[in-house]
Amino acid sequence: MDTILAIDQGTTGTTAILMDTSLNKIAEASVDFDQHFPKPGWVEHDLDDIWSTVLQTVREVTKHSDVRRIQAIGITNQRETLCFWDRKTSEPLARGIVWQDRRTSELCDELRKAGTETLFQEKTGLLIDPYFSGTKAAWALRNWPVIQSAHKAGRLAAGTIDSYLLARLSGGTVHVTEPSNASRTLCFHLTQHKWDQELCSTLKIPMEIWPDVQPSTGIFAVTKNFAGLPDGIPVTGVLGDQQAALLGQACVKEGSAKCTYGTGAFLLLNTGRKPARSKHRLVSTVAWALSEDNYTYALEGSAFIAGAAVQWVRDGLKFIDSSAEIEDLAASVPTSDGVVFVPALTGLAAPYWDANATGMFTGITRGTTRAHMARAVLEGIAFQNVAILSAMEQDLGKPLTSLNVDGGASANDLLMQFQSDVLGVKLKRPKYLETTSLGAIFAAGLGAGLWTDLSDIEKTWKEDRSFYPAISPEEREQAKGRWNRAVARVTYKP
Repeated sequence: MDTILAIDQGTTGTTAILMDTSLNKIAEASVDFDQHFPKPGWVEHDLDDIWSTVLQTVREVTKHSDVRRIQAIGITNQRETLCFWDRKTSEPLARGIVWQDRRTSELCDELRKAGTETLFQEKTGLLIDPYFSGTKAAWALRNWPVIQSAHKAGRLAAGTIDSYLLARLSGGTVHVTEPSNASRTLCFHLTQHKWDQELCSTLKIPMEIWPDVQPSTGIFAVTKNFAGLPDGIPVTGVLGDQQAALLGQACVKEGSAKCTYGTGAFLLLNTGRKPARSKHRLVSTVAWALSEDNYTYALEGSAFIAGAAVQWVRDGLKFIDSSAEIEDLAASVPTSDGVVFVPALTGLAAPYWDANATGMFTGITRGTTRAHMARAVLEGIAFQNVAILSAMEQDLGKPLTSLNVDGGASANDLLMQFQSDVLGVKLKRPKYLETTSLGAIFAAGLGAGLWTDLSDIEKTWKEDRSFYPAISPEEREQAKGRWNRAVARVTYKP
């Protein structure tokens, strides 16, 4: 049977999955890579390391398969991470600046003080924050001589991870991206569907460094000199990771929503053919574009830290030896006993948007144990989503009745039950938790004509388990009150 290869390039590692067109998984492989923290608040990736993990994982999943049966390749990627490479050689010019990086906080403050946030919000649907790629590009052009020299020589290529991978996959023949990634840069006009000269000028970014933009499905490139694969296999689907998860969750109808628990937590709500303009500091973004005139939009709220908080408990606090152990440790106590954790380890995202916020435990007493703190960490991950969902409901003017969940941490039943309790909505967990990769499969299949339309995607979704709220409205409000008091301390400005 014909097969589809998905490359899922994430924040801490790369996964490759080979599936047949009936969605039977043939092989899967994942390889992690190092994170670099050169200064407090700075997070970088070595792009050669990323490319090496792509080669390793693809080689692993195809070693026992007939690569001639691969009909299409789909790519999904960490979104706002910004890459710089040589346009002629495809060699990296510097480390990638990761979406978690906060080095542009001062630049963002300058832009806000200059009164430009309304301009960016109206044109891009985004807020000015170090999270997004545009200020990263502006900073690099100001501060890295190698980037300045490459631009002067006409050799600078910049883009999100998908653009870099497409350049490498194609042997350097293309410089291209698609709207779900482009819409995260602060330089792409949300409704005109093109790079915006005024925005680029405001950031002092030369518009020519950005890649061409084409729809999310269709032929982006064909493989050339890709070790382990024959030349000529088409890449036919590309989506940013959270939009891929929205598609992988079959949230293809207006009003359907999902939350992905990865390094961060990301809630996306399908708003249909028109972008929703948030009054509560959420962002509007492109979900996908099936053609030049067929765009679907989403409302998004992001929490920078979710699974990363569990990694910190493991690696920083040394409370556990593996991430999976946190559920048993947290479940060994019935409650957090009043301990609240605000996971602002890299600032706070929606709806607070406080780049300078730092993490905090409150409510610690002599009776507090590792178990109480571990439970508070899981609850803190869930509480962040309460604020996001509340803002979404206010923007929509109606409550959500259910939320699809996915990502690694959604396998944690304790976290999912608490999330349902404090959100007050039903959670639906699919049988296949890594829906980001599945979204890349779907996008590639649509682009290659292996599926006809989005209704084919809906038919594939299968539920594993549902979680229902199990606490009273009074208990829910009390819990939210404890969280709100803790956040107020974190975001307090003297």
